[in-house]
Amino acid sequence: MPHTITPALPSFLRPLAAWMLIGWLGLTGAHNLACLGADSQRFTVGTYNVENYLDYPKGTRHAKTEPAKARVREAIKNLNADILAIQEMGSLEAIVELQESLRKEGLNYPHRELVQGWDTNIFVCFLSRYEITARRPHTNESFLINGRRLHVSRGFSEVDIRLNPAYQITLISAHLKSRRVAVQADEAEWREQEALKLRSIIDQRLAANPRVNLVVLGDFNDTPDSRPIKALVGKGKTSLADTRPTERNGDSYTASESRQDPRRVAWTHFYAKEDTYSRVDYILLSRGLAAEWQRAGTRILTLPNWGQASDHRPIVAEFLAQER
Repeated sequence: MPHTITPALPSFLRPLAAWMLIGWLGLTGAHNLACLGADSQRFTVGTYNVENYLDYPKGTRHAKTEPAKARVREAIKNLNADILAIQEMGSLEAIVELQESLRKEGLNYPHRELVQGWDTNIFVCFLSRYEITARRPHTNESFLINGRRLHVSRGFSEVDIRLNPAYQITLISAHLKSRRVAVQADEAEWREQEALKLRSIIDQRLAANPRVNLVVLGDFNDTPDSRPIKALVGKGKTSLADTRPTERNGDSYTASESRQDPRRVAWTHFYAKEDTYSRVDYILLSRGLAAEWQRAGTRILTLPNWGQASDHRPIVAEFLAQER
């Protein structure tokens, strides 16, 4: 069979062809394409614990007030992440209400994923401007502590999202066991076991594809020097990069090439019981994705009255949608 050579389009038809391709991709995801080349496409990924975003009380958790919901929306709009992981979402009805309220205020997330784990009160979810092409919810992960079988309370939400025809990312969102005392087992050990379960999923993805564009993010309820976080980050060739978002508060000095400067303000959570501020929310990256990470677009959102929305502050990281 003879080879067919497709002639180049005349220059006057190229803009029309470009718009036709964007239409084929769909409006979702195409909003970030400044041109047809993927090398100019940037996207952002964020995470936010919205502190009991409930439409009605559940157990000891109170319903979210309307002023608090408005502050949550203000924070999400200011963060303006293309893909947002959310923790402590109350129900499917609650996430639908949040989606619709944001849409009316000018921020449209047409795609969502909600995962309901063993905790029947609060859940983890994703909101996305881009289409979710695959969903792998982890709702039945379990482990033994002192001979007693326990489960990952909120499960893990895992999704694939395609940013353009040549670029895809995998995201895993988690909300690990809190520091509140639990009657079933020591809460620190419980959290570590959850982290180890999450790390096993990470290892499976990296074993299948060492260059996978993987984001592991959420509220991990522990500090960077703790056993759970060290287990998640890992060691050696399969270790994850910690983006460590910080405040844009006017600091003018820059981090060294080898590491982030630890004196930049990086706390994400206020723990009223101890009257402490700490970093417990993370965006971790595989080596495959770390090459596309843009430090300049990575930050903690700082807003007045942030605490009316949640006891956490949201964080965001920026990337280029092009393999490097």
